[in-house]
Amino acid sequence: MEILAVILFVLIFVLILKGYPVAFTLGGVSVLFGLALMIFAPDYFRFQDFRLLANRFMGTINNYVLIAIPLFIYMGIMLEKSGLAEALLETMASLFGRMPGGLAISVVIVGALLAASTGIVGATVVTMGLISLPTMVKRGYDKSLASGVVASSGTLGIIIPPSIMLVLLADTINSSNRSASMVDVGSMFGAALLPGLVLVGAYVAYIAIRALLQRDVAPALTQEEIAAFRGPGFTKRVVRAFVLPFALIVAVLGSIFAGVASPTEAAAVGALGATILTLLNGSFSWKTLKQVGEETTHITSMVFMILLGATTFGLMFRHLGGDAYLVDLITQSDLPAMGFLALVMIIIFVAGFFIDFIEIIFIIVPVVTPLFNAYDMDMLWVGILIALNLQTSFLTPPFGFSLFYLKGVAPPGIRTQDIYRGVIPFIVIQLVLIAVVVIYPQFIHLIF
Repeated sequence: MEILAVILFVLIFVLILKGYPVAFTLGGVSVLFGLALMIFAPDYFRFQDFRLLANRFMGTINNYVLIAIPLFIYMGIMLEKSGLAEALLETMASLFGRMPGGLAISVVIVGALLAASTGIVGATVVTMGLISLPTMVKRGYDKSLASGVVASSGTLGIIIPPSIMLVLLADTINSSNRSASMVDVGSMFGAALLPGLVLVGAYVAYIAIRALLQRDVAPALTQEEIAAFRGPGFTKRVVRAFVLPFALIVAVLGSIFAGVASPTEAAAVGALGATILTLLNGSFSWKTLKQVGEETTHITSMVFMILLGATTFGLMFRHLGGDAYLVDLITQSDLPAMGFLALVMIIIFVAGFFIDFIEIIFIIVPVVTPLFNAYDMDMLWVGILIALNLQTSFLTPPFGFSLFYLKGVAPPGIRTQDIYRGVIPFIVIQLVLIAVVVIYPQFIHLIF
C-alpha cells in the first residue's frame, strides 16, 4: 500500500506536467485510486471512508484563515485598475532619473511598493511591462537589463507581505503539521519582511553598480526628459503617489504586526482601502467594480478547486500510508537534516520550471512537511526558504511564469533571449539570499 502511495504521487505529478488540469487531476486520480481499492482491497478501503472526504472539504471551506485569499486578490486587482502603478512610476522616474540606472531603480522600488500593496505577481509584471519597459528601451537602456528588472521586480509580490502565496504556504504547513508547533500567517509575514527588503536592496545595488561601470546600459535621463516627467503640480502628485499606497500598506501590515488585527481582518481592511484609494484616484466606476468582482471570483474559484483537489490527494496519500513510509525511508537512509533540506529545495526549484507555485504548495509541501517534522526543523524557517525558492522559480528559464507574462506584453524589439539573459543576475542574487538564510536561520527573526 505504501508503494501505491508513491505511485499515486508520481502519476499525478506526471499528468500535471503533461498539461492536465491540476484541480481535477489531483482529485480525480485520487478518487479513482480509492475506487480501485474498494474493488481489489475491500478490507482496506471501504465506501464509508469517502465520508472523511466530506469532512475534510467542510474543514477547508470553513477555514477562517483562507478568507484572506479572496480579499487579498480583490485588493490587488482593484489597485491594478486604480492607476497606482503608472502614477508611482512617473513619480519615481522624476526623482531618480538624474542618476545612471535611476529609471531601473525606480521600477524596483515601485515593484516593492506594489508587492506590499497587491501581492499578485502576474498583475504587477504585466502592468510594469506595459508602462516601464517601453520607456526604458526608448531611453537607451540595454534590453536585457530592462527586461530583467521588470520581470524580477514583479516577483517581489511572492515574498513581500501581504502575499497570497505566504497565506497558502502557512495553511498547508499547518494542515500537514501533526506534531510540530503551528505556523501562523502573521509570523510568516513577519519572517518574510526582512528577506524581501534585503532582496530589494540587492536589486538596487546591482543596478547602481552596473550603471556606474557601464554607463551605456542604463543612461541617466536628460534635464528635458525629467522636466517632461515633472510638469505642473509635481509636488502634489508626489505626495499623492506616495501617501495613498503607504497608508494602505500601514493599514494592512501595521495592523497585523501590531497585533490589532488578524491577517484575515487586515485583508478586509486592505480590500476596503483599495476601493477607497481607487475612488480617490478617480478610477472607480461600476464597470470597474464588476470587472474586479469577476476576476476575483475567477481566481478564487481556481485556487479553491485546486485546494479541494489537494485535500482529496492528501486524504488518499495518508490512507495509503505514504507519509509514514517516506518518514521511515528518510530515517533509515541516515540522510542528514541539511542534506534532506537541500534535496527538497532542489526538487522544488526544478518543479518550478514546469508548474505553478500553487501546485507545488499543494502537492509537494504536504508530503515533505512530516519529514521536516521528523528532523525537528523550524517550519517557519523552512517555509521562508520554500517561499524564496518559489520566487526564484518564477524567473528561471525556460518556463518561469514571470518570463511568460513579460513576453506577452513586451515591445516587438524585445526577444525571448533578451529576457532570459536579463533575469540571470537577479536569479543569482536570489540564490545568494537563500544561502544566507540557510546559513543564518536567525536572519528571519531580526525584525520580529
